[in-house]
Amino acid sequence: MFSNFLYFLIALVIYASSELFDKAKSVDPNSLYYGLISVAAFALLCRTWFQRLAQKGDQGSSMGLDHSINGAISKLSIMALMLFAADIYLFRLHLFFVDFWLFVRIPTLVAVLFLGLFLFYLVIIWNAAYEVQKRYFPGDLTKKSFIFSNISFSLPALLPWFCLSVFADMIQFLPYAPVREFFNTTSGEIIYIMTFLTIVSIFGPVLIKKLWGCTSLEPGASRSRIETTCKRAGLAYADILKWELFGGSMITAGVMGLVGRFRYLLVTPALLNVLEEDEIDAVIIHEIGHVQKYHMLFYLFFFLGFIGCNFVFFEPMILLLYIAEPLYQGFSFLGIDKGDVYPVLICLSLIGLFVIYFRFVFGFFMRNFERQADIHVYNFQRDATPLVSTFYKIASLSRQSIDRPNWHHFGIGERIRFLEQCREEPGLITRHHRRVKKMILGYFLVVLILLCTGYSINYGMAKDAFGKYVAGKILFQQLEVDPENLDLYVFVGDYHYNDKAYDKAVAAYENVIRIDSKNIHALNNLAWLFATCPDEQFRDRVRSLELASLAVSIKREPFLLDTYAEALSLNKRNAEAIKVSKEALSIAEDKRSYYREQVERFEKMGRPLEKL
Repeated sequence: MFSNFLYFLIALVIYASSELFDKAKSVDPNSLYYGLISVAAFALLCRTWFQRLAQKGDQGSSMGLDHSINGAISKLSIMALMLFAADIYLFRLHLFFVDFWLFVRIPTLVAVLFLGLFLFYLVIIWNAAYEVQKRYFPGDLTKKSFIFSNISFSLPALLPWFCLSVFADMIQFLPYAPVREFFNTTSGEIIYIMTFLTIVSIFGPVLIKKLWGCTSLEPGASRSRIETTCKRAGLAYADILKWELFGGSMITAGVMGLVGRFRYLLVTPALLNVLEEDEIDAVIIHEIGHVQKYHMLFYLFFFLGFIGCNFVFFEPMILLLYIAEPLYQGFSFLGIDKGDVYPVLICLSLIGLFVIYFRFVFGFFMRNFERQADIHVYNFQRDATPLVSTFYKIASLSRQSIDRPNWHHFGIGERIRFLEQCREEPGLITRHHRRVKKMILGYFLVVLILLCTGYSINYGMAKDAFGKYVAGKILFQQLEVDPENLDLYVFVGDYHYNDKAYDKAVAAYENVIRIDSKNIHALNNLAWLFATCPDEQFRDRVRSLELASLAVSIKREPFLLDTYAEALSLNKRNAEAIKVSKEALSIAEDKRSYYREQVERFEKMGRPLEKL
């Protein structure tokens, strides 16, 4: 079930990155037919796959069938993501909606529509899987309940995104302009993102309980026993809810909510019907362990850490991908243009980072947090026998192997063995708690280093160095693609000048002038270098005036006149320099304060100040 969270979030990444591919503003009408054919083929594949698995089960070959069913659902869900990506990147179905006023004004509506399309693909899978998978659910689980449970369990993953996206769309409708402008700044974005995540984290459980159709557990022996356990553990909560997950047939429990006033304990009817009283106590203590070890708060921080690192590294990442020339060489042999490969690499990198973080980093912490919640039972009971027997019942009634792996929990067998080891060696409990603390500290330290590094690259001391490195790489790669473009050699000269490699800058400009004697940018930039270079050995007043004179004879632009004025002043022709600088000021539309300062400087009749 938790995998569905990942699938929905990956689908969101796929949709959000669609603008990278939108070179066209129209869509081929035939693409709709191709999309429908793809859906039909996918539905047929799902039906055939699960029919074969059902036949395998009917023939008595049930060994490993549960694992095969879950494997099929996982593989088909990945295929659904690929089909969804084809709808977005290949068929570009979202372009059908670009001209609708409502969708233009509120883009979140289009995103919701297409996430609904992906949900439809998952429903196709669940519908086909129901007949064979229902045998692993105790009780009479209807297809409707099975599909609805999958849907309702997955939707909360999109809740933070939905709230943030709707607010971002509504900013344009705010009546007060300064507020609109503030929320469109980086600081404004950070503030409203943090605010919404805080609100969702606190009040989200109220909405989730409605999405999941939870109702208050009726008064009785079970509720009284759970209330007693919570009171003994000192847990504050709002209510104990009956969780009709998969028709209430699953033996499970849960807890959600950071604040006691909005915290809910969830128990399924099957758990209350199948487990003994001491086993129910053990399960509730496990859930209390999540609260008292602050796991939900840490999950929020892990999510914020991912958002923060994404925020500061997104732009550097896409720049580094652009200059990673070896990645494009293989595609060039296939005749695929770099412009087509680049957005694909960005999308794959985003999805890859997302999967690695949530599947492996987040999953790693989830497994260890679950183990920490397991051993929390030793704080209230002499041993973990009731919890161990609960695990055996879950494995038996769901007919799954205790050694079946799980990305967000340790396997049932692993959990049982660890609990038994802790009973024999109580020191393991302390060591595991200490290990989790070190893991959390290490995580925050790594994230802090990443955030500081990303901030430095984007806004701090490393910004100029990184910018120069990327600009140089892009420039020289472009020279290989278009070696006849003289303007690129002018940019090479600019690059070397900014890098203080003045000899290389002079050579680059001279090469351009040798081929095109009227290239005003090369004439102007070389004249400026000879007139103002911080390294005086490269100053050449005669050559500077010659080049600047030629440039202004071709075109009288403010920046060209400014260079000419510098060359005149350097040659002690200050009256002419004043006249030319005033002409530059009179025709300048931008940077007028700069040109005014130049006039004032030349009017002092002293040697002009150096301009860096």
